[in-house]
Order: sequence, then structure tokens, then C-alpha cells
Amino acid sequence: MTSLEDKFEESKRLGLQIVKESEEDRLMTLSIGPQHPGSGHFRFTVKVDGDYIIYCDPDPGYVHRGEEKMCEYRNVIQNIPHLERPVIHDSTNITYAYSLAVEELVGIEVPRRGQYIRAIASELNRQVYTLYWLAIYGIFLGHSTMFMWPTGDRELFIDLLEALTGARVTHAFNIPGGVRNDMPDGFKDRCLRQVRYFQKRLKEYEDIFYNMPLFRQRTEGVAVLSKEDAAKLGVTGSVLRASGVPYDIRKAEPYDIYNEIDFKVQYMKTGDCFARSYVPFLDMQESCHIIEQLLDKMPQSGEVRAKLQPNPKGPPGEAYRRVESGRGALGYYVVSDGTPKPYRVKISVGSFRNMLALPYLLVGQRLADMPAVYWSLNYWPVEADR
Repeated sequence: MTSLEDKFEESKRLGLQIVKESEEDRLMTLSIGPQHPGSGHFRFTVKVDGDYIIYCDPDPGYVHRGEEKMCEYRNVIQNIPHLERPVIHDSTNITYAYSLAVEELVGIEVPRRGQYIRAIASELNRQVYTLYWLAIYGIFLGHSTMFMWPTGDRELFIDLLEALTGARVTHAFNIPGGVRNDMPDGFKDRCLRQVRYFQKRLKEYEDIFYNMPLFRQRTEGVAVLSKEDAAKLGVTGSVLRASGVPYDIRKAEPYDIYNEIDFKVQYMKTGDCFARSYVPFLDMQESCHIIEQLLDKMPQSGEVRAKLQPNPKGPPGEAYRRVESGRGALGYYVVSDGTPKPYRVKISVGSFRNMLALPYLLVGQRLADMPAVYWSLNYWPVEADR
């Protein structure tokens, strides 16, 4: 019979994170989530030795909605409203990549004004999502002001999207062929005014939150993800750029009119919690510059969407397109069998890829650092589960 000692040595050889039976008494297993206020419909279990985390096991899947399967029962236009549901506060970006893939399959050319308008909508929605993320990060760390300020300023962009799309949260605005409707009168001036006001607010964010000594003590040097490990784990978006990799889909694989826009890929080199929280702040600044350029360069007139048949379809084939969403690279692999309904839709989301870094970064950290580490990964459970 194999002894307990032999089993323990074998488990170490296999890389399993267990402890000897004699040590179990001093360990505690905790379940984090899946209640919404703590982790956003996501559960992970940790084992702690004192207040040090020695083991972490993510347990996603609590909000799986079957998005990919539902796509097989609706035509390419009817899929738009339900595809927004995994990330309702960044709904224009999660439908952007899908629209690009369908346009490639069906052979649709989007009018230039339509390309500009949906890029504007996507940048506005990126601000809505990032402010939501920042508000939760603030309350996770006990900074109630940084919950209230981003939540309030988020209304600036929600109001703009409501004026543009007719809805405050889920917009169903980006569609294959362009956008559903043109800009209303006076939108450009209103948008510029509110964006420039928000740029002033960002300076106040930096003073009250990012330069606060307590916040820096809780995030600087905590849960460092090196450049090499970030690449091996396959993380994306702000998590990847915080580890010194200046990669942005809008710059690396420009789509629509992003190759005509001058902007910088914001990144840092430290790879700690502070860097992963500060890069989204820099991204918001850059999005403001992008919106200003889009409004300035946009054609003053023209069509905003291509004219489509009631049930648009293309020849049998496949396409993969991706965009830079609020959580990183977001792509769609769409297979067509020549009918109006997709044969197969596969969604690749940044949140799931970033979640893979959670066990790697939490092990060895103190339990009190768990909220700072977890939310710095820019993980959205509903998107990951799809």
C-alpha cells in the first residue's frame, strides 16, 4: 500500500498544490463569491495559511447564457440584441467584432460616415465600461469617493450614447453594414463639451486616488506579472500592457478607420496591481483624444449603413475578426454554410484569458490583497461565461 508520504511526494512531482494531512488543521478553505457584490457572479476558492493564500481555484460558469449556440437559430441581424448581454456596459464593442466578421463573410462595404460613427460609439462605450470598472475598484479598496465620482461621471457618456442610439445601456447600434441611425443635430458640439469636461475630471481622479499614499502602498509591488509570464498566460488588454507589452488591436490590426487616427498605445513596465489599475486610466485619456479626432475628421454627410436584403447571406466560408474592447482583444470566429443563419459562432473574450492569471498571481499574497489583485485583472464574469 502506498504511504501518505509517497502520495505527498507524488503530488509534488505532479505539481498539485496540496499539503500533508498533518498540516491540514492550520489551513482554512474560503469560498469567494458567487454573490454579486463580492466578485460579480464568479466564484473562486482559496486556501489560506494564516493570512497567506497558498492555493486558488477559479470556478466560473455561474452566468453562462449559451450565446454561441443561440447564434445558430437567428439570422446575422437578429443576433445583435442578445450578443450584447454578456457585457451590457460595453455593448457596442462586443457587437463590433461580430459585425466586422459578418461583413467579411457577406461582402458588405460600410459607408465611411458609418465607420466613423460606430468608432465614436465604441470609444464612448469604452469610457462607460472603464468608469464602471474603476468605481468597483474604488469600493473594493474602501475608497467610497472613487465609487461615487466614476459612477456620476459615467452619466456623461451614457447620456451621449442615449442621444446617439436611443438607449442608455444596451444599444443594438453596431450592425453588419454600419450603424442603425445617424447622429442627431448638435451631437458633435455636445460630445466635445462633455469630453473636455471629463478630461479635467481625470486630473482630479489622479490626485485623489492614484496619488494617494494608501492606494499606492496597497498596489505597488503587489502581484507582479512579468512581461514573459504575461505572454505565456495569454492575457490581453490593460493587463498585458501593464506588464510592458504595448499591444492594442486598434494599432496592431486596424479596423474601419482606426488606421487614420493618431493615438498612442498606453503601457507600463512594472506589471503590478498599480500598473494594471493605472493603464485603464491612461486609456480613458487616450479615448478622449480619439473621440476628438473622430468628430473632427468624420464626413459631414453620407450614408451610415449599407442597404441589405431582409435575410443577408454570403457564400459558405469562415471569418475571424477582433477589436480592442474594454477588457482587451475580443474576437468572433463565424462559419457560414451559405444560409442566413450562421453555422457556427465562437466568441473569444479578453476576460476569460485574463482570469487564467488569477491563480498565478494570488498564490503567495495576503488575503487582504485579494480584492486589489482580482479586480486589477479587468475580469468581467458574464463576458467570460458567455
